[in-house]
Amino acid sequence: MKRILMYCTSLLFLLIFPLALKAQKKVTDIDGNVYRTVKIGTQIWMAENLKTTKYRNGEPIPNVINNAQWASSNTGAYCWYNNNSANKSTYGALYNWYAVSDIRNIAPVGWHVATDADWTILTIFLNGEGVAGGKLKESGTAHWKDPNQGATNNNGFTALPGGGRVEKSKFDYMGLNGAWWAYSVVPRRGEFNIGSTSEWNRYISYISPSIYRVNINKHYGYSVRCILD
Repeated sequence: MKRILMYCTSLLFLLIFPLALKAQKKVTDIDGNVYRTVKIGTQIWMAENLKTTKYRNGEPIPNVINNAQWASSNTGAYCWYNNNSANKSTYGALYNWYAVSDIRNIAPVGWHVATDADWTILTIFLNGEGVAGGKLKESGTAHWKDPNQGATNNNGFTALPGGGRVEKSKFDYMGLNGAWWAYSVVPRRGEFNIGSTSEWNRYISYISPSIYRVNINKHYGYSVRCILD
């Protein structure tokens, strides 16, 4: 009986321990920022927005503060919302598309910026665009403006309303919307050609449980979520 009990205990440990490790798994970027991760369906996502100021090879991503320079740049750039580094720890950085798509890569080794297909898989797993945004949003109104419609965060993704750097390099929508780039997309059948000046992203609003797939100017600045390769 004692031997059977020891065997069962060992078996239980072998079953539970890998799950505990997976639940506690973290990833570190080139800057030394450490991110929580979460498994949703078959995917493992960062549970926080990217904060790196360097590409994977250690080369710096320019921190562009000047509005005119940001609006006209066709190379990689990042900033903090309102150019205030105090927003880093909660909301991460805002990146233009040129930083996201640079071959030097802004994601940690073994990870990549979430693609349009990655976001679509996530959305389908969460029962569609009409409800997926609510399931991804941090609940409550500590960061999201009331009513933060449909927010449950029942998967641990903890989407936050980090806003963006939008038309004329204006900072806007913090507390209202969260928006994330969706990397390297071929348009779906029946959709317009995205051309060379815009790219897909996903955004979530405080007034809806939905997640939206929209086409955005590559010069705008948005958040980034990474996913395990």
